[in-house]
Amino acid sequence: MKKSILKFVVLLFIAVSMSSCATVFGGRVGTCQRVKPSAGSPSRQIRAGALIADILLFWPGLIVDFATCSIYKPCDPKPTASLKK
Repeated sequence: MKKSILKFVVLLFIAVSMSSCATVFGGRVGTCQRVKPSAGSPSRQIRAGALIADILLFWPGLIVDFATCSIYKPCDPKPTASLKK
């Protein structure tokens, strides 16, 4: 009984520590987060909270966040043109 609980706790700890904050809590990754900006265009902004949480909790999670592009902030939706009456 004790051995199985210990195994469960160890597996749970490994699963939590191997996850990265932005990938788990960031939501869907949009197209603008995946596409690398071209020369001369503004760079993508990084989610500061996820970056700090990854550094403090489990720094290898940064690799996962940057690999999945979930560390970058989602792009602002383009405003639609308002109809004039």
